[in-house]
Amino acid sequence: MLGLKLPTDPRWVDIAQKNIQEILIDHAYCEQKAASHAISLMVNFPEYPQLVETMVKLAQEELSHFEMVLQKLKERNLNFGAERKDPYVNDLYQFIRKGGRRESVLIDRLLFAAMIEARSCERFKLLSEKIDDEDLKKFYRELMISEAKHYTTFITLAKQLCGHIENIDHRWQEWIEYEASIIKNYGTKEFIHG
Repeated sequence: MLGLKLPTDPRWVDIAQKNIQEILIDHAYCEQKAASHAISLMVNFPEYPQLVETMVKLAQEELSHFEMVLQKLKERNLNFGAERKDPYVNDLYQFIRKGGRRESVLIDRLLFAAMIEARSCERFKLLSEKIDDEDLKKFYRELMISEAKHYTTFITLAKQLCGHIENIDHRWQEWIEYEASIIKNYGTKEFIHG
């Protein structure tokens, strides 16, 4: 369904489960950044009512996920830590077209978000299947389903809002190829995308 060209090395789960606090902290910040990105889309593209309405709901959901991850930290008597840079997201961001047609930038901002959601979904699926912690298995299964919905939401919005301007499926394939070229550098750290 996700169409990712390069799967995560299954050994990443071993790294993750040996560093649960770090994974949960990083995950919390991923949810917060996803909410911020949704808000940014609303602010930067207010002329699209459907986008604004959808992003309001998505931002709220991402913040609720942020709160859920914080609760998991609290339940385990783990402290919330400082934010770290996400090199994967920064690498993806470089592929967004800058300047040019406003619609092209919107398409890429939506596909950028879809790509992050797709990779997160894939990582959450691995955690839901392979991690030893039964509580976190269930937790990540539920979030995997949500991430898959977000992924499809962003792709659908790109098609509905800008499909008359550009072939979204073609541009998505370019994103998939680009992501495959950078993801091989990740999967060795205790980060959701690391």
